[in-house]
Amino acid sequence: MKNIKWVFVLYSLAALLSMFAIGISVGLRSIPGILLSILALILVMGYGFKTKKKMRDQGIL
Repeated sequence: MKNIKWVFVLYSLAALLSMFAIGISVGLRSIPGILLSILALILVMGYGFKTKKKMRDQGIL
């Protein structure tokens, strides 16, 4: 295993927390919570893929 890219660990933890929040919001039957959690997940995943592409283009990955 090579060097750990900590920024990706943080992105994955944020995405995991967003998924947890979706489940909790469904359990609480909170439509705004569900929508906000889905939006947060989309944003976190988008920024993660954007960062990965930028790092790949710079030759870091």
